[in-house]
Amino acid sequence: MAAGAAGWGTCAQWGVTHYDLVVVGTGSGNTIVTKQFADRKVAIVERGIFGGTCLNVGCIPTKMFVHTADLAAVPSHSSRLGVDEKLTGVRWPDIRDRIFGRIDPISAGGAEYREHHPNNVNVTLYHGTGRFTAERELTVTANDGGSSEVLTADQFVLAAGSRPIVPFIPGLEETGFHTSDTIMRLPSLPRRLGIIGSGFVAAEFAHVFSSLGVEVTLIARSDRMLRHEDSEIAKRYTELAAEKYTVKLLHETVHVWRRNDAIVLKTLSPAGADEILVDELLVAVGRTPNSDLLDVGVTGVETEKDGRVVVDEYQQTAVEGIYALGDVCSPYQLKHVANHEARVVQHNLLHPDDRIKSDHRYVPHAVFGSPQVASVGLTEEEAIDQGIPYAVGREAYADIAYGWAMEDTTGFAKILADPDSGLLLGAHIIGPQASTVIQPIIQAMSFGLDAHTMARGQYWIHPAMPELIENALLNIKLKN
Repeated sequence: MAAGAAGWGTCAQWGVTHYDLVVVGTGSGNTIVTKQFADRKVAIVERGIFGGTCLNVGCIPTKMFVHTADLAAVPSHSSRLGVDEKLTGVRWPDIRDRIFGRIDPISAGGAEYREHHPNNVNVTLYHGTGRFTAERELTVTANDGGSSEVLTADQFVLAAGSRPIVPFIPGLEETGFHTSDTIMRLPSLPRRLGIIGSGFVAAEFAHVFSSLGVEVTLIARSDRMLRHEDSEIAKRYTELAAEKYTVKLLHETVHVWRRNDAIVLKTLSPAGADEILVDELLVAVGRTPNSDLLDVGVTGVETEKDGRVVVDEYQQTAVEGIYALGDVCSPYQLKHVANHEARVVQHNLLHPDDRIKSDHRYVPHAVFGSPQVASVGLTEEEAIDQGIPYAVGREAYADIAYGWAMEDTTGFAKILADPDSGLLLGAHIIGPQASTVIQPIIQAMSFGLDAHTMARGQYWIHPAMPELIENALLNIKLKN
């Protein structure tokens, strides 16, 4: 088989090829294989679109849609600032094609680079589904179902990601539905969209489509949206979301079917049965690791009950030489976590006698809905449950000068700190640019900076949004 090209060649029969390293997945896993591996024979296996979830169906395209939705939503609230604007139209095909017209070539270019660039003469890319058939043996079947090849290797990296969960609901498969993998490529905007789910994926798509003029109905089994956030944040977000689109709380979808051109969802709630009519349906109830598709148990690799591959602090599985990273093993399912873990795995493959550990102490996340939400560290509920003493500082956007400029009356920051040392325990923000405003807190937690030193030990630009953080820090009542 020629190196630096796609696998299979002209052979349709089973072959066996040995590699020094096999990487399964081309998201963050693809970043591991750099020129430092030029002396190793490497295979990369990808069952889906080259580039993984984030590039193709996750964080990058969704945030491009979110930014467009943010612009489309401006006329709905600009009048309170004395500016009368109207949204005269939304060209969905232009929006969709602008976004994927940029992303699709990046994905194709990544595959082209791996297959044909001179820097990759030692790398073979397989477009197919891999499944372990022995401890260090991966059988890869081409996506067309034809050719298969057995890959053996001294080392493996499992970076196969995750996929949307599709719950069992009678009639769902027969009726048809979308997940986050497909909803962004709709041929046209529906008049009515139903969303089953209430987490960050559901929240972001509800914001996107409602801002573009779609009648959105979000169906949640829980009593609030974003239920894993700090309860104050989740409550506020749910209240604001209900002002923009229909939010059905404590509703369980029990049956789905088609009636003429519409999709009918039967739900049950404390108030009784209900029927909801929509034109398209998005299922957004979470994601599941792809470990089952790899059949990792054959290798001796262990998994959690939810399917996550078990790894140690070095990202190594129970089998020496088999590492894992990203959604296939991480509880966070965040691209920045997968990237961090990929750097750790890369170092440990290159320096087996001087390995480094992953740092998951202060993992932040953000929800790019309306408004944005950002969080790092402990929620107040988690501090109480774990018996950890804490003090709280709060500040509203409405109480800082830039908040006056925006006329924001709903957003706030909430910061938790140790009452003795002042070291930060967690931070939770809901409001404009929360994902950016929270960054100083992440830095302070990572480098052990206490609340009052952070607040008074540096300049804070006035009047800018980071004053939200400065004031929240000063509002924390410490013992000393």
